[in-house]
Amino acid sequence: MPGSTVAMDPRPDHGETSYKGSGRLAGKKAVITGGDSGIGRAVAIAFAREGADVLISYLNEEEDAQSTRSLIEEAGRKAVLVPGDIKSAAHCRAIIERAVSEFGRVDVLVNNAAHQATFSGPEEISDEEWEITFATNVHAMFYLTKAALPHMGEGSSIINTTSINADQPSPQLLAYATTKGAIHNYTAGLAQTLASKGIRVNCVAPGPIWTPLIPSTMPPEKVKSFGDNTPMGRAGQPVELAPAYVMLASDEASYITGATVPVTGGRPFI
Repeated sequence: MPGSTVAMDPRPDHGETSYKGSGRLAGKKAVITGGDSGIGRAVAIAFAREGADVLISYLNEEEDAQSTRSLIEEAGRKAVLVPGDIKSAAHCRAIIERAVSEFGRVDVLVNNAAHQATFSGPEEISDEEWEITFATNVHAMFYLTKAALPHMGEGSSIINTTSINADQPSPQLLAYATTKGAIHNYTAGLAQTLASKGIRVNCVAPGPIWTPLIPSTMPPEKVKSFGDNTPMGRAGQPVELAPAYVMLASDEASYITGATVPVTGGRPFI
């Protein structure tokens, strides 16, 4: 946990060769947590190709982070890497301080990093595991948002990654699913709080997406059938999430706040 891209078979598609930008985020400055791999990498590639400079925070997956940096720089944009554990409020503040030092401001904050683990019942979940899940998935989101707000102006965007689990919780992912429900609620409340400042807050709800978190946290039989429970009959690729984040980060979404965009392969999110 949390896994690495190079160990995956098949390799996920983050849009390395397919995503084409059109200047929709020209000049914007973005912070993406968990930006080294999976959905975060796909969003980082897309943001850079749409014209944004990108800071990616990550835990310790140096090889993945350097690969993502190269893809951002190949798009002609500035890439900043900040390793460390977002469970720490001080580290969350340091991420934003670095972004402001490098970019001068924060236009887009993508709270994407997450922790999950699979258990057959509550009795298997240690107190520490429960606390780690909430600290990573929920507390860090608050710390980062609080630190970023003084550096965000009208038209800025906060995008939180929730999950289909917020609406259809997996019993084997009890702690993770509970945090994703909290993120959904947090997004709706924060959107109302910040609307008068012109700062939009939305979330994306992925369904089953093929990222390093899956093979590193799920038993082999679950990995083998991963995504079969969607009407489309397959797992999604990270690149298939990127357009939703680009839209919510762009000025085209100027009247969208408090919304959830499901990218679930047809599984309903109500």
